[in-house]
Amino acid sequence: MIALVIADIRNPVYAEMVRGAEAAAAEAGYTMLLAHTQESDRRERQALERAMSTVDGIVLSSSRMSDSAIRMMAKQKPTIVMNRAVADVASVVTDNARGIRRAAEHLGEHGHETITYLAGPEASWADGMRWRSLREAALELELNVRRTAPAQPTVRGGEDVAAEWLQHRTSAVIAYNDQMAIGFIRALQQQGFSVPEDVSVVGFDNSYGADLITPALTTVAAPLYALGTTAVNNLLAFAAGAKSQSGQPVVLPTRLVVRNSTARRAKR
Repeated sequence: MIALVIADIRNPVYAEMVRGAEAAAAEAGYTMLLAHTQESDRRERQALERAMSTVDGIVLSSSRMSDSAIRMMAKQKPTIVMNRAVADVASVVTDNARGIRRAAEHLGEHGHETITYLAGPEASWADGMRWRSLREAALELELNVRRTAPAQPTVRGGEDVAAEWLQHRTSAVIAYNDQMAIGFIRALQQQGFSVPEDVSVVGFDNSYGADLITPALTTVAAPLYALGTTAVNNLLAFAAGAKSQSGQPVVLPTRLVVRNSTARRAKR
């Protein structure tokens, strides 16, 4: 049995990860125990303490625990982390830097000079990486960037940060994830704004629903299913005695999917 810990079962980004992880586990003859922690490091620790004696390994997805707590967990059971790099612990991550760079290039090519980053949870490693990558890309591309206050990585979180954007409007936005982008678009449409005419919006993940909203969301596609399968396959290899050759995270590629939520900057 393998424990898979996810931060928010309502977020569709985890559905493909779970499917990939479960498929790899079943192929190897393992059952998957799923724990939902509701974005809480305390719930995460409690769930793992209960499961520790019954599982052969642990997969942490978007863990909210501290690095030291994760390292301590890894000393007790074979552990691998998805969507986060932790020193001395095996991990599988998406290429945040390349994905954000492509999003910034896309917006810059369409005449957008200032981009607002809709920040995700304060404890999120991926959020920090995406913001850092955007700042580095902006410096090279001669763009201006600003960041909103941290918010929940949900549709409601995107709706909440829309109010902050209204106070500091920019012609383009990159959201921490698709759910925030969708909430942001909905909130602006309710205020009478039009996407992409008034603001171009880019999400991250290409999760379920990104192409179902109006306008369909331009987003950075992460290999969500492959994250799950790679994490479980590597975990089982480590449990069997394999050693990481580099000690570095396994980085899976991203790509930009251009849809209708981005356009050339309107002339004012």
